[in-house]
Amino acid sequence: MTPDEARDMIQAALLTVAPDAELGDVAADADLREELDLDSIDFQAYAAELSRRSGLPVTEDDQRRLTTLAAGVTFLSRAS
Repeated sequence: MTPDEARDMIQAALLTVAPDAELGDVAADADLREELDLDSIDFQAYAAELSRRSGLPVTEDDQRRLTTLAAGVTFLSRAS
């Protein structure tokens, strides 16, 4: 998966839990939970949606690698 494909997938997954989010305003290294005001259940739903869309398992340990857009892109790009 290319970084652009990974970024698009992450943004689509985020919009399922934060449909009103202005993702263009979120810096690549900003903590998604803080920027989008996601609680732990929202973040788990985001990780589950990302897993569903990518076909990759996202474990609880992997969730730590998804806290920023840049980290999520790296995670998906390397895992695929």
